[in-house]
Amino acid sequence: MQYPIQTPVQLGSYLRTRRKALGLTQKEAALRIGLLPKTISALENDPLHCSIESLLRLLSALDLEFLLQGKEDAPQGNMWK
Repeated sequence: MQYPIQTPVQLGSYLRTRRKALGLTQKEAALRIGLLPKTISALENDPLHCSIESLLRLLSALDLEFLLQGKEDAPQGNMWK
């Protein structure tokens, strides 16, 4: 199932929802991928200021993949300001 993410808030909310659906605490998710629980919290609450490496590691722990699409298929406007 695809879930289009258009804002940092949506990304954080989706990550939290997915983690909880898998029955993982922030600590358990962090232990799976060698991050600190505070990094998981930051990704869920303020993903705009987290590293791509941390995001990709969390996606892995949540059995998710990162998919890019061309701008012609994406909504118009820059919502990441």
